[in-house]
Amino acid sequence: MGVFRNIVDDNKFTPEDVPPFEGKLFFEGAKRRVNLERFAVLLFLSTVIATYGVLGDSTATIIGAMIIAPLMIPIMGTAAGLVMGDMGRAGRSFLRVVGGVIGVIFTAWFIGSFLNATIVSYTTNSAITGRISPSLTDLAGALACGAAGAFAMSRSDVADSLPGVAISISLVPPLCVVGIGLSGGELAVAWGAMLLFLTNFLSILLAGGGTLALLGLSAASTKELSGTARRKAFIYIAIGALLVAVPLAVTSIRVANESLAELQTQRLTQLWLDQTDYRVTRVEADGWNLNVLINGSGDLPDLDELGTDLQSTLGSRIKMIIRVVPSETLLYPEVGPE
Repeated sequence: MGVFRNIVDDNKFTPEDVPPFEGKLFFEGAKRRVNLERFAVLLFLSTVIATYGVLGDSTATIIGAMIIAPLMIPIMGTAAGLVMGDMGRAGRSFLRVVGGVIGVIFTAWFIGSFLNATIVSYTTNSAITGRISPSLTDLAGALACGAAGAFAMSRSDVADSLPGVAISISLVPPLCVVGIGLSGGELAVAWGAMLLFLTNFLSILLAGGGTLALLGLSAASTKELSGTARRKAFIYIAIGALLVAVPLAVTSIRVANESLAELQTQRLTQLWLDQTDYRVTRVEADGWNLNVLINGSGDLPDLDELGTDLQSTLGSRIKMIIRVVPSETLLYPEVGPE
């Protein structure tokens, strides 16, 4: 605890640190219009880049969009406003977040409406599938990213780490997936991606606000929030995070069950094929449905034997589809001396 206390004391806010910190987060004063314009332009460009990155399944393009996306600024401004007890600033920052979210979703929907029918795959595009099934691990990672973002923003001498934080916590890309999903009528895709964004959003508020409070932002600011009001603000945020954690837990359990089903199915199917020339190529579980791809040649064993083993291991509700890809032997003419 002594080392932790020293770290906190060495990085605590002083009254002199507050004005430049406020200048980073709150669009106020003579530069308010210019800052809002820059925010809107960067958010629009990052949305266009991220949307085409998702449509093209390009990780590098998506990372580039995440680096320039400015959406974390008003989210952290909301957390800072709550910690400082300035509800006006917190409310204005939150409205900027809402406006930004709506703008990103609309832009991605607009782009996706023109391209959806030709290039979007909701089952094989990893940029989409990787953002529609968030789990508790995403919540844990987002909490750490929220704390890291708050710490980096609070200290000008460690601000170089902000691009890494921006890459680590995904804000604009899942919103782009929401817009793309809505443009294709894929409501489940849109909901899964929106859940990922809400997870990251609440994590920044909770962990980021907690970090700022721990570093003494409230005490260093001119308008200190009372202990009761501060606790109430974070209770509300924590309740929101817990509400998001419920569907994340459900998704985590489903993904774990499907992974276990895939492993058990692969093992039992390979045992079933043990005395043949067939091998298991791929196993995919989707709820109670199992899709198995096998490759080989010759006669297959009795299918009822495999069905009995699977039902005794995984339950009677399992439905299995086996696709057989026969091996082909290519014969080449012998080449020898004439």
